[in-house]
Amino acid sequence: MGRVGAMLYGREREQAALDELLEAARAGRSGVLLLSGEAGIGKTALLDDAVARAGEAFRVIRAAGVEYEAELPYAGLSLLLAPGLDRLDVLPGPQRRALEMAFGLADGGAADDGVAHGRVAGGGPAAGEGHADRLLVGLATLGLLAELAADKPLLCVLDDAQWLDRASLDALLLAARRLQAEGVALLLASRTDSAANTGTSVQRRLGLPELEVAALAEADATRLLAQRVGAELPAAVRDRLLSEAAGNPLALTELPVTTGAQAHAPGGLPLTSRLLIAFHGQVTGLPAATQTLLLLAAAEESGELDVVLPAAAALGVTAEHLAPAEESGLVTVTADRRIAFRHPLLRSALLQRAPHHQKLSAHRAIADALPEGDRRTWHLALAATAPDPDLAAALERTAVRAERRGGHGGAAAYERAARLTPDRDDATRRLVLAAEAATEEGELTRAEALAGEAAARTDNVLAHALLDQVRATAHFWRGSYPTAYRLLLDAADTGIDPSYAARMLFQAFHAAWYAGEEPVAAVLDRLAALPLTDGDPLAPLARHLPAAVLPALGRPAAALPPVRETAEAARRAGAESPVDLVQLCGATLILGRDDETSDLGAELVAEARAKGTVGVMPTLQFFLAEAELFHGRHHDAELTATEALGLARDTGQHQWVSQLTALLAYLAALDGRSDHCTDLAATALATTGPQTAAPAAGLPWAQWALALLDLGQGRAGDAADRLHTLTTGPHRHHVSATRAVPDLVEAAVRLGTPHRAAEPYERFARWTTAADRPWAEALRLRCQALLGPDELAESAYRAALDLHEAAHRPFEQARTALLYGEWLRRTRRRTDARPHLRAALETFDRLAAHPWAARARTELAATGTPAPTPTGTRTTPQSPLTPQELQIARLAAQGLTNRDIAAQLFLSPRTVAHHLYKAYPKLNITSRTELPTAL
Repeated sequence: MGRVGAMLYGREREQAALDELLEAARAGRSGVLLLSGEAGIGKTALLDDAVARAGEAFRVIRAAGVEYEAELPYAGLSLLLAPGLDRLDVLPGPQRRALEMAFGLADGGAADDGVAHGRVAGGGPAAGEGHADRLLVGLATLGLLAELAADKPLLCVLDDAQWLDRASLDALLLAARRLQAEGVALLLASRTDSAANTGTSVQRRLGLPELEVAALAEADATRLLAQRVGAELPAAVRDRLLSEAAGNPLALTELPVTTGAQAHAPGGLPLTSRLLIAFHGQVTGLPAATQTLLLLAAAEESGELDVVLPAAAALGVTAEHLAPAEESGLVTVTADRRIAFRHPLLRSALLQRAPHHQKLSAHRAIADALPEGDRRTWHLALAATAPDPDLAAALERTAVRAERRGGHGGAAAYERAARLTPDRDDATRRLVLAAEAATEEGELTRAEALAGEAAARTDNVLAHALLDQVRATAHFWRGSYPTAYRLLLDAADTGIDPSYAARMLFQAFHAAWYAGEEPVAAVLDRLAALPLTDGDPLAPLARHLPAAVLPALGRPAAALPPVRETAEAARRAGAESPVDLVQLCGATLILGRDDETSDLGAELVAEARAKGTVGVMPTLQFFLAEAELFHGRHHDAELTATEALGLARDTGQHQWVSQLTALLAYLAALDGRSDHCTDLAATALATTGPQTAAPAAGLPWAQWALALLDLGQGRAGDAADRLHTLTTGPHRHHVSATRAVPDLVEAAVRLGTPHRAAEPYERFARWTTAADRPWAEALRLRCQALLGPDELAESAYRAALDLHEAAHRPFEQARTALLYGEWLRRTRRRTDARPHLRAALETFDRLAAHPWAARARTELAATGTPAPTPTGTRTTPQSPLTPQELQIARLAAQGLTNRDIAAQLFLSPRTVAHHLYKAYPKLNITSRTELPTAL
């Protein structure tokens, strides 16, 4: 236990939580805690107390959010991680480069000419490799925190999270969710009162373990007030203060200062407003020059003396004028030459209550004291009172750099640049850029407002098309798929450059996929007719997508080339891999080219790992996991989907969280984990974006998962109802709906209602013809055998089993064998049934498909042959391991070091070691050299 800080009254509960967090870090376990509460409730005092309790046994790093820094990407994170920047070399290359770019320690390799390339400026909307991936910045943050905790536990303290710039907050949240066994204690504090309304939204977004810091009990409040003022106050005044403070410690310590000076605010004002007035009352008693110096320190976000003092000198103020503020305890000068305010509300009071002309002068003086760069540009912008073309151009350069660093803040810079631009066309161009940047930052309402303003100012066709793309993106994320699809289709049809049109149509395809078959066909017809040149990077993809999808819809299309051939052609033409090739995986899967999807998906996932293109990995891994599942590699599919789900959650990709959770529900249904399956399906169905009214993206897979669970456990009626809805509803063209038709046929036949499967079967039969794959034909023949006539069933079953032999899909082969065996037993051919039922049972046991193994065991026993005793658990040697433990163990068995594994799986090396330590006893081994044999 470290030393204890100043006496805190009534905070035993909070201090116990802090002790628990610190004790876990001492034991090598990482933890996160968010302290929330109104201004002045004592969050900062608790942070100070935690630092004191940590003592010399911990390394401590600390930072705080500053309101004026909210538009400066990574401002807070760079301050927090500054003590670890000398350790950047230990990070994997992509992570190190991303963090260096985010902090301005390296450039993105693009021309810095003041023009935003890639949108209305004429470059095409794809992000280049020079842009720092904000996801990689979060992973680099995790790595650096782990490195700082290598020799002693780390206490990472962040105050005023509600003012932290969004890029820094997102990086810290991603790191926080992945902390496991590094010995890092991450402690945050955030305001939740109405005066900091962004605090509420931050609070909702964090999703971290939280402890609300409540008001002091009356007895504790009385003790604190007595300590502050002793017996100086009359009883009536004391009672009034206790009543107005309402248990707020800061109010109890600050309001008494102004009690006798008429600076007390009326009781009707919110407490935070009264505290601001109280703080300002303390400042107004200081010399005017001191007040000017304090205003400069408040406006200069870092409080650096090397900036504040030169700015003050320009206004006729010297360092000596700081003394009265220090003597009154309002500020202190830290060891690293920064002015630190006694409380963040003091800074807010200075900024909110200073006259406008004084704030303009302060920002202008600060700008003059800063070197060229983004901070100087922002202060000049805050000081501007009239259009200024040079300043507008500088702000656009700031926005470009913000985007290149992968941070938020580009939209604000573009918008401010537009407001300062005297030329109408140039101002409109910057408003378009602001709208696009706001969309990328997830600020949908702001993006739509900017798009509407820009559209009213221009007749430019391309600008209107790009603004429609902004609106479409907002509608897509809200679940208004038909509106998004129509906006994009119309935008692409305005005669704009085919390259722009192609990207809009690819986005329209995504929206149309959830809107229905007709929209999908309309987009693909338009894409097939687009006059792209052979040298266009998107031309091979534009030809491949219609050829892959239209036949699945029963429409004519050109012959589908091998997906690898298309991928190589796109790469040669300059397509960005893997980002531009993602849809190839999904499209190829639609027409049943599962083997090609598996090969290309694995290649692109490996490429994404190597390049650090983390954002596309959940999508790629979803397609890869589907292909692995369809090939009967259930455990591989679970590993892939589990990792992808973690990444999707870390990065806020709600669509893929829903899809991947539903896919995992299907895998749980396969082996009979009933409760796990229903829980995952419920989670998938409840997972939508924060502003989405549409059904969850994982709905089709969740329906199939629950139906398979029903079917495996003998509830054919429930299974048929779910599957009929899935295969005849608006999502019937989805991969899961197409592949679920054989299950519908089986359920409907068991119920004696084969007519319910007639139309879906006809569609499925047409799809198998288009797919032209032996395994697909085997499934069609199985359906045909079930549907009859009965005299043709045996030949259909035998033909299906012959095709299964070469298809390497053990689960489906076993299901066909089971159905054939059941049919043979029902026709009193028990001897003929036994080998098929025995083969099915062996496969189901090997795959741990317990419901199906139980059914095969029952059927085998009905033939008069004793069935083997069920094991009740997976029979593979890896079965005791969690998905993450198995994934790590497999990589370790290949000879990779812990650091190599950590880089691949986006974990810290200590977390990798922790999982291996847990895996060894489960596998009955003692070292990693035994892993290849054990696995």
